Amino acid sequence: MSFAPARFKANVAANATDIALLFLRVTASVLLLIVHGLPKVQHYASQAAAIEDPFHLGKHLSIAFAIFAEVVCPVLVIAGFAARLAALPVMVVTVIALLFVHPEWTAEQAQFAWMLLILFGTIAIGGAGRYSLAALLDL
Repeated sequence: MSFAPARFKANVAANATDIALLFLRVTASVLLLIVHGLPKVQHYASQAAAIEDPFHLGKHLSIAFAIFAEVVCPVLVIAGFAARLAALPVMVVTVIALLFVHPEWTAEQAQFAWMLLILFGTIAIGGAGRYSLAALLDL
């Protein structure tokens, strides 16, 4: 027998979901920024020279899209501003890496990429939640 009113239980459940979305947004984005995004910015010249260009668009365009997906988009996701939309370039870069750049990877070698797809796919589906800039601005 529960003594908590149903409304209280519903509020706790809603808060838990929004806190979980906040935790997911921040942790996934910080991980992506630290592991991939910031090193590309900090070592731009060497990263631009080394980046794969699977569609022959040019290394500068490839690195620019990678930086957009791995730096700009995670910052938007952390803020909760257009989080669903911002998760998509991360997923696109990851799918390109898996299918075109590193098709030889085993599941073990590709586990970080699959994890990114799962994390940012969940953000694309779940959105930013109430603890976000979008919610604050009522967008």
